[in-house]
Amino acid sequence: MYIWVVKLEQAIQSTNFKNEVHKASINLLYTSWWLKTQMSKNLKLLDFTQEQFNVMRILKGKHPEKMSIKDIAGRMIEKNSNVPRIIDRLEKKKWVTRIQCMEDGRHSKIALTEIGCEKLIDASNLVEIETNNLVQLNNNEAEQLNILLDKLRKF
Repeated sequence: MYIWVVKLEQAIQSTNFKNEVHKASINLLYTSWWLKTQMSKNLKLLDFTQEQFNVMRILKGKHPEKMSIKDIAGRMIEKNSNVPRIIDRLEKKKWVTRIQCMEDGRHSKIALTEIGCEKLIDASNLVEIETNNLVQLNNNEAEQLNILLDKLRKF
């Protein structure tokens, strides 16, 4: 386990914040970047990107049903992801399959393959282990954080 505590001021080498709300917003951005970076390093070991992992988890949620690219894109964490390109790369790896719609040849449906399901299990296990190592919060603290994050997005 490689957990180290770095205060925000140390990480960004600054103590110049207008107030605690400003500091919290910078802290949230930095922590989000840090967590994504750590997860990306680990997913890379299994030949995944964060976005590919997200697409595969979305597909797993509907498996064995197939999903349209539009439906997948609507569920993505990073809304500006290029889902068709991600699908192309997953298809080359044989982790997903694309089936043309009979009603409209311009549209296709995407599904996980058996190989894709196996790879997703491996990646999900790795992410769970890494999440437990990186996110050092108990359930009560995590619940409080979730409430605060939900509150932050209310507008």
